[in-house]
Amino acid sequence: MGSPWKGFVEFTLPASPPTAFVSADLSSTSPVGLSLSPYGRSMSFDPGMLHSNGHTAYANGTGPGIREIGVVEKLLTSYGFIQCSERQARLFFHCSQYNGNLQELKIGDDVEFELSSDRRTGKPIAVKLLKIKPEVLPEERISGQVVSSIPMHLDGKSAPGQVPTGSVCYERNGEVFYLTYTPDDVEGNLHLDTGDKVSFYMDTNKHTGAVSARNIQLVKKKQMRCQGVVCATKEAFGFIERADVVKEIFFHYSEFKGDLEALQAGDDVEFTIKDRNGKEVATDVRLLPQGTVIFEDISIEQFEGTVVKVIPKVPTKNQNDPLPGRISARIGFTDKELPFGEKDTKSKVTLLEGDHIQFNISTDRRDKLERATNIDIYPDTFDFTKETREMGVIAAIRDGFGFIKCVDRDARMFFHFSEVLEESQLHISDEVEFTVVPDMLSAQRNHAVRIKKLPKGTVSFHTQSEQRFVGVVEKELVATSNKNTSPTRGKEKETEEGTIAYEDCGVKLTVPFHAKDLEGGGLPQAGDKVEFSINEVKRTGLQSAVSIRVLNRNSSNTKRLHGFVATLKDNFGFIETANHDQEIFFHYSEMCGDLENLELGDTVEYTLSKGKGNKVSAEKVTKVAAVNGIGDDVVATVMMGKVIRPLRSVDPSQTEYQGLIEVAEEGGVKGQNYPFGIMGMANKADCLQKGELVKFQVCTVTQTAQKMACNVVPQRRAMVECVKDQFGFITYEVGESKKLFFHVKEVQDGLELQTGDEVEFSVVLNQRTGKCSACNVRRVSEGPKPVATPRPDRLVNRLKSITLDDASAPRLVIVRQPRGPDNSKGFNVERKTRQPGVID
Repeated sequence: MGSPWKGFVEFTLPASPPTAFVSADLSSTSPVGLSLSPYGRSMSFDPGMLHSNGHTAYANGTGPGIREIGVVEKLLTSYGFIQCSERQARLFFHCSQYNGNLQELKIGDDVEFELSSDRRTGKPIAVKLLKIKPEVLPEERISGQVVSSIPMHLDGKSAPGQVPTGSVCYERNGEVFYLTYTPDDVEGNLHLDTGDKVSFYMDTNKHTGAVSARNIQLVKKKQMRCQGVVCATKEAFGFIERADVVKEIFFHYSEFKGDLEALQAGDDVEFTIKDRNGKEVATDVRLLPQGTVIFEDISIEQFEGTVVKVIPKVPTKNQNDPLPGRISARIGFTDKELPFGEKDTKSKVTLLEGDHIQFNISTDRRDKLERATNIDIYPDTFDFTKETREMGVIAAIRDGFGFIKCVDRDARMFFHFSEVLEESQLHISDEVEFTVVPDMLSAQRNHAVRIKKLPKGTVSFHTQSEQRFVGVVEKELVATSNKNTSPTRGKEKETEEGTIAYEDCGVKLTVPFHAKDLEGGGLPQAGDKVEFSINEVKRTGLQSAVSIRVLNRNSSNTKRLHGFVATLKDNFGFIETANHDQEIFFHYSEMCGDLENLELGDTVEYTLSKGKGNKVSAEKVTKVAAVNGIGDDVVATVMMGKVIRPLRSVDPSQTEYQGLIEVAEEGGVKGQNYPFGIMGMANKADCLQKGELVKFQVCTVTQTAQKMACNVVPQRRAMVECVKDQFGFITYEVGESKKLFFHVKEVQDGLELQTGDEVEFSVVLNQRTGKCSACNVRRVSEGPKPVATPRPDRLVNRLKSITLDDASAPRLVIVRQPRGPDNSKGFNVERKTRQPGVID
């Protein structure tokens, strides 16, 4: 007879007291004599029961099965495998053998089963599976600290399939214990750093018995040095933009370790974060080398795009987006819309929707946000936008802004220098192209933006006909009556426009004309035949005659005379006749043209008329091209003379206009007199006084054969009386004044005059104020050097009486250190202690 143990699995009896695994109903004893031990899981049995026929799970089907425990190692749809807990065995099981809800069975669950064998292969299998409910013991979270963090990059050093681990430690009864952990043991998928405070549960591996940490929670991060950039500074505090997160942090100036005077916005700093009153603050703030902190990476490649949303000039109350602008671009094979802010444009030129631009892409290292930066407008952007471009000329420039004279608008257009494209410098009269937009602060005002400089000759305010027309003056130019107009006020003389009648294609037409559009000398009179072109203003469509040239004068017109401007007063002047022997009065209201350019000695054309009291005056005065002043027959000999009568402009009380010079040297006839007028003066603005010595030549007037003095140059010498900051006085008698004023700018060669210097000069009469001053001042010889004035006796006695111990003595306080010519500070000579009462 064979052995009754044939076909059974061999095993070793445990040495511990008889205990059993948990049965399905967790009773104290199973039907096969198994019981639960409170100290652990083990298996014991009654050998006598092996001979019982009460169980059908024997390998040969003749006796009861032995129950074991294990862990579900693999679980598929209809079968799985169990790893035995007490021996090295891996058993197959079919899901139909599980007694319970199969959906609740998971890998890693503890199960109890009976050992059987497969009828076909004879291999051992597990049957009658029951899930063991684990004993729930109260757990306590343990507080500890990370001593070794999980490496971020293993660089291929770990074995294939190896899970990276870190370690934590905790203290019990004065002893420190260390536990390992894996990334799956950390809650919240956080990366723990060495020194972080954590809490965790302890876990024991069922197979190896190794203890590790699980369900790790971060309690407090280790205080690490952070970096950032100072973004704002106030009176006693500031803010730092952090480099680790998109956030600003407060700091007080007392926490800055360094020179607070040198701290400014944009400096790179490092700091420690602490919690105060529930808020994070930066402490121990220290400067870093410039360029240490980098927030973003900017692409080397430039991209093209289109502006689809511009930044509003006036932000709305609800606008919190720091990057409100948007750019559409195709990056690679993907269409992207990138945001941008005010600081992302290369210039302050206004962007408009539809602008064709180029840009770089900036990627923030903290949150990986991409935005467009270094935005620059392409020159061809105006072909893509729907804006209306206008033209004009720079009319005025101020500090940071200016005004444009527009071709199509009456009003001048304001612009700011930041709106100039291509960073080109603008000057007055530069021609520009621009876009007009309403002012955000005042809808009733407009201003020019996106200003582009144009080549000279591009902008034209009017069009001029190429065809020349011939007509007859129908209405002469008439000066408007304005008694207050004068050259000193810089006002342009206004005249009432004239009219020319002409025919074009058989149609009789008239066109106005102005004095500024005349060519050549002479003012056209009624009935004169003229040739002209027609100019049309683009803005208004008004036409006028330009480039007017007189062809034939009407013989019935009053004769026009030539003369020379001799005197200019506040609102009137005098004209020296062509014979240089008389002066004719004229009022500025009779001047045709720009009074601002009228100067002494200018050649003019005029007509004589008689007014009230039968007084003769000039009217219709027009400045013409210069002609010879006196005559061509000038004697080469230079004579010395003395002024015995000045011009009437210098002495209005005399009746004669001409001045008179008496020869006073051997080269001429002693006592012979020669008259002179304004045209005989070498310097028309010079004021010759009675009794002054002069050098002159003699010429013959062509019209009258009269001999007159010409090229008259005064010979003046006098002493400098005093010199102030920017002006001085010369001891020279002019009229009722005993001294003559001069400005330092009038001193030749840039010399600094001193009191007592001998100088030569010219005297200029301001004909509108009646005051004289010196010009062209030239030093002839230096005066005596000034002698230092000795100290007064009272001051010397005071210094002698002062002692170093005198508490009432005046104290010297240094308010400014001395500075040498080479910009060095201090004294080159060693200073010595002054002895009281001793004068060096």
